[in-house]
Amino acid sequence: METVQKIALIFTIIGAINWGLIGFFDFNLVASLFEEASLVSRIIYSIVGVCGIINIMLLFYHIEKDPR
Repeated sequence: METVQKIALIFTIIGAINWGLIGFFDFNLVASLFEEASLVSRIIYSIVGVCGIINIMLLFYHIEKDPR
């Protein structure tokens, strides 16, 4: 499971960097590498979204494990 968590974290970081680029420079890296509404870009956005949900579950898992 640790490997899945690390992969999820990497994709979440990539998504955060992309959102930072959009916010600061109005530049969408995913849309520029792949076409804006292409299937590949939708897959990448979906993977980043699922990885974000995995990271949210990890946050609550660690809180539940250590109740302090």
